[in-house]
Amino acid sequence: MPFKIYGFPPSTCTRRVALVCKELNVPYELIPVSIPKGEHKAPEYLKRQPFGVVPAIDDDGFTMFESRPVARYLVAKYGKGSTLVPDPKDIIATAKFEQAVSVENNHFDEPAGELFLQLVIKPMRGLPKDEERVKTLLATLNSKLDVYEMVLAKQPYLGGDILTLADLFHLPWLYGLTEKAKLDLVTSRPNVARWYQEISSRPAWQAVKDGA
Repeated sequence: MPFKIYGFPPSTCTRRVALVCKELNVPYELIPVSIPKGEHKAPEYLKRQPFGVVPAIDDDGFTMFESRPVARYLVAKYGKGSTLVPDPKDIIATAKFEQAVSVENNHFDEPAGELFLQLVIKPMRGLPKDEERVKTLLATLNSKLDVYEMVLAKQPYLGGDILTLADLFHLPWLYGLTEKAKLDLVTSRPNVARWYQEISSRPAWQAVKDGA
């Protein structure tokens, strides 16, 4: 049976899982779950994802949800030889990887996601953006990316010398903010720009950047 992703094709987390599938050459079947139609709150879908968000996966009868743990599962099961997650025997590489993953989740994801909501999702829905909130979010995100610039001045990737999931996890929001919201978050920071150019040029991301 093919690996199944139950998700909304444009969604950040759905594309995050699809990206890792592409990186690992794992064929998948996308089962569309329409957020505009409220299908993510339907009783049948809630059996797969009780919190009512996308995506959820089914791998030959094994089901789970949450995009970042799903990504780790994919690497563990299908990523023989992959360095997207360091060898746990390498304690230092693993520690740096876990630190980078934590940074993405705790320092980048929230302001980036809310900024995308204000600048892209609300206008699509005919709702006004909160200008003061946008200013606050931009200041917060810019301060985080200033730190990224310092980190990436010393090493090619956020977790060290090797590309990992910690880098790839950034792609959906960074792409949305730079390409959809047209924010200049990257070009003024040469190390961030070099890093983003490399990871966003990967064939796996190009295949799913506009939809899983």
